[in-house]
Amino acid sequence: MQHSHIAFDSRWIGQHGIGRFATELQDRLNFTCLFTDAGHPSSFVSSVKLGRWLASSGAKALYSPGYIPPSTSRLPFVFTIHDLNHLDVEHNSSALKKLFYQLIIRPAVHQAAQVLTVSEFSRRRIIDWAGCQPECVSVVGNGVSDVFHSEVAPKQPGFPYFFCCSNRKGHKNEQRLVRAFGHSGLHRDSKLVFTGTTTPDLQRLIHREGLEQKVVFTGRISETELASWYRGAIATVFPSLYEGFGLPVAESMACGTPVITSRISSMPEVGAGAALYVDPTDTESIATAMIAVAGSTELSDTLSAKGLIQARNFTWDRTAELVSQALEKLPAH
Repeated sequence: MQHSHIAFDSRWIGQHGIGRFATELQDRLNFTCLFTDAGHPSSFVSSVKLGRWLASSGAKALYSPGYIPPSTSRLPFVFTIHDLNHLDVEHNSSALKKLFYQLIIRPAVHQAAQVLTVSEFSRRRIIDWAGCQPECVSVVGNGVSDVFHSEVAPKQPGFPYFFCCSNRKGHKNEQRLVRAFGHSGLHRDSKLVFTGTTTPDLQRLIHREGLEQKVVFTGRISETELASWYRGAIATVFPSLYEGFGLPVAESMACGTPVITSRISSMPEVGAGAALYVDPTDTESIATAMIAVAGSTELSDTLSAKGLIQARNFTWDRTAELVSQALEKLPAH
């Protein structure tokens, strides 16, 4: 699949949420007219730069894998709003971000040939917030990279562990997870492992709960190492308060690991009937689910088997095909 007349905002390519989406799409759709710039793609200036470049690029249209539209562009464009966490999540929001969404992104939703997003949850939120016609926003989903599969060698750190792929942002709900782990009593026989590095706030809580030897941080890890950490875990626990998609749910399932996650936002859509759901605002609910999985081989095996089947619904080939179909409707074709 090639879209030679369509420009692609390649600034989003990288090792982060939108970056993974952008990388996998470029690998499959092979855009040749690429916008590159050293600046960060998510800013007002970035929108202006993109619009200016587009005017002189020779392209007939633009596709952006991220949420920044081209300001003042007369060319048709499609862009991707993965979620509205900059508006919906207090920790990630600010007066400036809200203004940017109101002045730049909301009008662009109405100007775009199509807005793409990754879940039905995000789609409904975008339609509701922007007040646009429902047919203007389509779901293309996310995929699970090939490194995540059940044959991957499980991590063997020398202790049983629960795993949380996360990043210290407030909506990831890590403090409640640490408290739930402490209250559950599971720390006597196992540890809780987070990706990345700790923060002073989280470390203070870990100290207060008496869990210094029981909560581990992996530091920066590759996707291959991430797959091994998933594979070796008793369960992946992902009690997030807000996700546009929630890739760790799908990735963990693809590795054959039971998933405990929130029954809000997009998580039930991704996990369907294959995850164990908790109220993420209730520490007791999280603790009870962790105890249940740790204490029952039957429950663990059932979640694992169902998860492997559910994860097959999320492939980058399918996402690329849906994006391609949306782009084929552009006037450039």
